[in-house]
Parts: sequence; C-alpha cells; structure tokens
Amino acid sequence: MKQRLSADSFSIPVKKIQSGLYSDAYFLRTREILESDGRHPKVMMQIFQRQHAVLCGIDEAIAIIKKCAYNPEKILIKALYDGDRIEPWETVMTIEGSLADFSHLETVYLGVLARQTKVCTNVSQAVAAANGKPVLFFSSRYDDYHVQAADGYAAHLGGAIGVSTNANGLYWNGQGIGTIPHALIAAYNGDTLAATEAFDKYIDPSINRVALVDFDNDCVNTSLQIARKLGNKLYGVRLDTSNTMVDKSVVGQMGTFSPTGVCPQLVWNVRRALDNEGFEHVKIMVSGGFTANKICEFEQAQVPVDVYAIGSSFFENNINFTADIVMINDEHCAKVGRRYLPNNRLQLVD
Repeated sequence: MKQRLSADSFSIPVKKIQSGLYSDAYFLRTREILESDGRHPKVMMQIFQRQHAVLCGIDEAIAIIKKCAYNPEKILIKALYDGDRIEPWETVMTIEGSLADFSHLETVYLGVLARQTKVCTNVSQAVAAANGKPVLFFSSRYDDYHVQAADGYAAHLGGAIGVSTNANGLYWNGQGIGTIPHALIAAYNGDTLAATEAFDKYIDPSINRVALVDFDNDCVNTSLQIARKLGNKLYGVRLDTSNTMVDKSVVGQMGTFSPTGVCPQLVWNVRRALDNEGFEHVKIMVSGGFTANKICEFEQAQVPVDVYAIGSSFFENNINFTADIVMINDEHCAKVGRRYLPNNRLQLVD
C-alpha cells in the first residue's frame, strides 16, 4: 500500500507563505477581493501537466495546503502519489473548498510539483537507460542548497541508488555518499595515490574505496598504480575526464570517434588494463556530462561501465503544472478549452 510523507516531514516556512511572500501578487489580490466581497463559492481546482512524467512533489504540496491554507479542515484534497507515472493532461490533484482559503498557495505548490517532477522524471529516464546499473545523483552543487532535500527525495523516487549530501536523504533517511574530489588530490600536491592512501587510512572501512583517476589526464596508468597498491581493497575507479580534454591513453587511437572526455574508448582502455593485471574486481564509475541519451549510447555499445554518476543534466527540461478551476458549486465552470477531467486514480487525502 502506498504511503505519503507526513506534513511534518517538510520544513515549511508557514508564516512567510501565509503572508504571501512567495505568491504571485494576483493570487493575493484574488483573496483580498473575495474576502472583501464576502464571496465564497465552493470551487474545484484541478492540477495537471502536459508530458509523460514521473510525479513528485505531491506530498509537499499537500503539506503546504494543510499547513498554510486558511480553514484547512474545510478543504478536500484528492491526489495521486509521489512516484506515480503520469500521462499528459492527467489530473494529478484536485482541491475543493473556498478559493479565498487557498488562492495564495497556487504559486508555491505548483513550483514544488514542477521542480520535483522534473528531477524525478530525469532520474528515472537515466535509470531506465542504464539497464539496471547503479545511477548516482551527484547534482547538488549545481543549484541552491535550499532544494537539496526535495531534489534528493525526487531522485530517490526516480531510482537513483545514491545521493551526494546528507540533506539529499532527509526525507527518506538516506546518507550522502562519495569518496575523493580533485581538491583532496590537489592538497596532496597532485599525487592521486597519496590522496587515495590517506582516504584508505582515515575513512571508515565500510566506505567503498573509489579512486578518482583523471587528475593527471592519464586514467590507465593512475588506475593501475592505485590498484597495485590497494589490491582487493580498491572497489572502483572513477573516470571524470573533462569534455575539453583527451586522455593520454586515447591520443594514439584517435581518428574514427570523438575522443574527448569520458568516451567509450577510454573506458575500454581502463577496463582492459585492469583486467590484464588481474584486477577484474575493480569497478569503473563514470561521471562528467552524462545524460540519459549518453548512457543509452554507452549501453547500446556495451561499454563496460559499472556505475553512472550524473550531475547537471538532472536539472534540464522544465515540466510545468497548471491549476484551473473547473467546477463552481458542483457545476461545470472553466475557461474555454479546459474542462473537468476526472481521474479514478486519485485518492482522498486524510
């Protein structure tokens, strides 16, 4: 049975939202007019979007209405669940009550739905492209820190098996994962082996040892150097070559493919080098510019990647939600081109 996150799961600035700080001005004026005129018809607000998507943000939208509406006990909400796959124009939520009680919230809950559904959908597409291989959500550095909890929750529902910050895991009791950044290697004077050995010495043994091997733009030799030193303790190597660089191992092979960044040939070069020295257990993680389309290309070519770590592409492509009044006092009333679209998948919210 599907469960919803409780309204108390979210850190919602109730007083600021109720004051209208985050609301489009015309929604505030709508409430002012209705209150001043004593006009309180029962309305049905219907929320939808226009793409094939994976829904997320519903639980937070419900929490916003419960905590920030006026007279929330008089508002009836029906909704789908976070993680549901949705069709274009499908009704994902209805809100029934006096418009003056929740008009000021439309900007806020639509924004929550748009953001989280975008992230969840993008992650789910990457996960599908990866054919069962792990996909990591390493995207928090690409946006404001305030959205990390919501983004991590959306990524989790989209199928990501790991996130990079503890805030990403707040709503589902997850923990940030990750090993060695370029900064640590730089702090050891550019010595990747020294940085990796320090990680191995001081970090809890339960954390996988994954070496970042592109600092010298020589992924093959760096991977071998570390594998020889750490042996069975080395879980994997991460290739993160810039899209403006060509790895040393690839230079002599150029001519029939795009050689920059983490290209298939680089992955094959590292895999073969490791295998030739008996390090078949060492996994290859790739990062840097990966999208669902690029993952699909790698998988179709059977490139020996074990883990995909993705950053900025999870924030691409907006998915916009719309809210329309479609009923007034249980009678049809909607702008031309819109109508009540009942959805038997909607569930009454307690």
